[in-house]
Amino acid sequence: MKPNTAQKTIYLSIVSSLAMVVVKIGAGWLGNSFALIADGLESSADVLASLLVLFALKYANRPPDDNHPYGHGKAEPLITFVVVGFLVASASFIAYQSIQNIRTPHKLPKPFTLIVLAVIIITKEIFYRIIMRRAKQLNSTSIKSDAWHHRSDAITSLAAFTGIGVALYLGPGYEAADDWAALIACIIILYNSYLIFRPALGELMDENVYDELVQQVRIVSAGVSGIINTEKCYVRKIGSLYYIDLHATVSGTITVKHGHDIAHHLEAELIEQIPHVAKVLVHIEPDN
Repeated sequence: MKPNTAQKTIYLSIVSSLAMVVVKIGAGWLGNSFALIADGLESSADVLASLLVLFALKYANRPPDDNHPYGHGKAEPLITFVVVGFLVASASFIAYQSIQNIRTPHKLPKPFTLIVLAVIIITKEIFYRIIMRRAKQLNSTSIKSDAWHHRSDAITSLAAFTGIGVALYLGPGYEAADDWAALIACIIILYNSYLIFRPALGELMDENVYDELVQQVRIVSAGVSGIINTEKCYVRKIGSLYYIDLHATVSGTITVKHGHDIAHHLEAELIEQIPHVAKVLVHIEPDN
């Protein structure tokens, strides 16, 4: 992973989330909308989550040492679990406060909150797309989880926009529409939390979920001189990098040195042609 690019992405995320905290809480307080205030509190949790991701990226980029021969990249999925925890906690808090508000009479939200929310929805969706694109380029689980914070922000804001719009259109008696909308948004956030959590768990447990990469490894290997076939191929993701264990078949009549040279050539080709491959351990099998 390119540390500067990854860290700049998270700094961008932190600045945008801080701005959203101020705008949402201020507009919610002035506009009688708890949905906006709750959204602002959720954004404040986003800031802390982004700081944790920043720490994870810095730690994950430490070079391998005697205690961590594969590097420190597993810090990324571990921090992703913490970030998911923040998402779940935020959704739970918003759900609790929304239920309390539904049971307590309150004023209608003010119309200008709709304009604020429309700007927030567009802005957050743009940030989600920017950060997710960089996360895919960097192959980073933790940056993807940070991007989803922006998408969850856009979802809760869209729910608030819908609820406030309904309340203003239908008038007195429908003041709690934005609170009901916030409840629905919580369910969506919890579902998205699972979508973030599941790949991180698979990465931490070295789950076999890299069929496309394995196929790509076999295709590149087939083009290397001396390689007759490939057998076992295991992939482990650590941070943004892939470590591959590969069994390759060569002629049984060649010398040990020739087989050794073919293995090194194969490793070099795989690292050169496939992005994010850090190391390939090649086991040579004789062709029977």
